[in-house]
Amino acid sequence: MNKDKIADKLLVDMGSRIYNKRTHLRLTQEELAEKANVTKQMISYAENGKTALRPESMVKLCTVLQISADYLLHGEPNNIDISYLQSKINQLEPNQFHYLENIIDNFVTFCIDNKSLK
Repeated sequence: MNKDKIADKLLVDMGSRIYNKRTHLRLTQEELAEKANVTKQMISYAENGKTALRPESMVKLCTVLQISADYLLHGEPNNIDISYLQSKINQLEPNQFHYLENIIDNFVTFCIDNKSLK
């Protein structure tokens, strides 16, 4: 794969991660743009993989979307991403925690048994 195709794939993958996280948070492009102090057009172009983000825009988006730059760039969670999940888990009551533990156990087993679903 040549450099241009690699760069294009990276932009498309990043755009997909922005879109997925934005919709998970139930934000419109306008709302995300306002919270990150960027334009709606920039959000649209980024989600569609049409433009690279400037570093300051990337930092703003990561802050609003509650993700790390590592996750945005590579799709791999790091300690910041895990810490965010931990803060959510800490809000659970003990019985809710055990339900979540069962859900995670079942999900991991499913993923291991169905490796072709990547």
